[in-house]
Amino acid sequence: MALNPVQIFKMGAEEEKSETARMSSFVGAIAIGDLVKSTLGPKGMDKILTASGTNEAIKVTNDGATILKSIGVDNPAAKVLVDISMVQDDEVGDGTTSVVVFACELLKEAESLVSQKIHPQTVISGWRKAVDAAREALTNAARDNGNDPIKFKEDLLNIARTTLSSKILTQHKEKFSNLAVDAVLRLKGSGNLDAIQLIKKLGGNLSDSYLEEGFLLDKKVGVNQPKRMENAKILIANTPMDTDKIKVFGSRVRVDAVSKVAQLEVAEKEKMKVKVDKILKHGCNVFINRQLIYNYPEQLFSDAGVMAIEHADFDGVERLSLVTGGEIVSTFDCPEKVKLGTCSLIEEVMIGEDKLLKFSGVALGEACTVVLRGATQQILDEAERSLHDALCVLSQTVKETRTVYGGGCSEMLMADAVSKLAAKTPGKEAVAMEAFAKALRQLPTIIADNAGYDSADLIAQLRAAHTSGKHTTGLDMQQGRVGDVAQLGITESYQVKRQVLVSGHEAAEMILRVDNIIKAAPRPRQPDHRHH
Repeated sequence: MALNPVQIFKMGAEEEKSETARMSSFVGAIAIGDLVKSTLGPKGMDKILTASGTNEAIKVTNDGATILKSIGVDNPAAKVLVDISMVQDDEVGDGTTSVVVFACELLKEAESLVSQKIHPQTVISGWRKAVDAAREALTNAARDNGNDPIKFKEDLLNIARTTLSSKILTQHKEKFSNLAVDAVLRLKGSGNLDAIQLIKKLGGNLSDSYLEEGFLLDKKVGVNQPKRMENAKILIANTPMDTDKIKVFGSRVRVDAVSKVAQLEVAEKEKMKVKVDKILKHGCNVFINRQLIYNYPEQLFSDAGVMAIEHADFDGVERLSLVTGGEIVSTFDCPEKVKLGTCSLIEEVMIGEDKLLKFSGVALGEACTVVLRGATQQILDEAERSLHDALCVLSQTVKETRTVYGGGCSEMLMADAVSKLAAKTPGKEAVAMEAFAKALRQLPTIIADNAGYDSADLIAQLRAAHTSGKHTTGLDMQQGRVGDVAQLGITESYQVKRQVLVSGHEAAEMILRVDNIIKAAPRPRQPDHRHH
């Protein structure tokens, strides 16, 4: 019997086994963690992201999800971390960097434990007990001011300040935290962020940004049409209004005389006139179309005294439908079945050099628009991302009103609870729990390192304070010392912290369980016989 190795995979397939697979996973995941680690905390640094093309726009950001979304990753374990960052962004809006860094620190600890011949399943078992203890400690430390509107608003302002302090808006965080809280409180607990529109306009600086009640549409009114409309009845449509000219270049028309072409044009015009008449029968005085409106129908609308707005893109039409209470229609045969949108006033307003349409007194009272001003497109884009993160966190906090302290306080509190449990636990699981506590303590360490302070000294002070029962002690990164975060107002959403803990642990556990990586063989290219 020959002892040649049996080939069970197709030619070109690759397999990495046990130690090699685990090392490959650890290295990929830790590299991703190290990439975004320097952006963590109020003194974190930014990254410039450029695409390969010459005329591609650049991004300047310190948002973990944006950075990881923009880089192409080939390592399977690194892809898992990119995915949890995305989920964190979709779920709660903030903590995208923290969750990746936490999972990365857990894997660093796991790497040293596995090298000490502790089985991955033992490590996982210890981690599971540790995460339960940490979650319980976090839940017990959470405060809930949901029933006290004044205290709850103060909590929301503190959360907004804490979220924005690590972003580009940190110089103007008072202004933007008030602006974000006002916008979210207008939603009256619905949490529907579609009612808050963000418009970016180049020019001025960030401090010129403001919150506008109502809805702004970045479009212009047609020629010779009313520029102001009170008690507007709005018909929102998605229909072609450009058939008044025959597309002679796009179609073949056989005629025996030029006069027949003129007749065809008249027929097309008549068809468009009938369509406009049908639209006018709806009793609307404002017509907003997602597609273009050509000159002839525009003239017909002008004659009828109707304000017609063309090419309101899909996002604009969807949002208009939401805030004015109207339906988007494509056919106009049953006027009685169509629900028109309403608003008390439509007028033109100037922002910088541009004219926009302002819809006041819309049916959805909570609708509002945040107008962002800035010197460059990169600043505007990053300001939009930062404000969007703050709005997401605030809308989550309105639903789940519990809050916890930030500044590394919650992490040290959880690490303290896990260490106490590890001290009582016999066997190797205790080593895994201690490693979990160490990974939690790494988050405030990195925050202090990024600010250029002596992290070893600060974390030792912080640990001593928490061990002696001072559970509101955290890092004051403005002064570079340990302080009482309750007085400093450094507050975070309980939902965000809990999600960071749970998602980071689950991702690290998933990567740690891997002992084989199998890459499928690339599909062979078939020769193309179509032209023979």
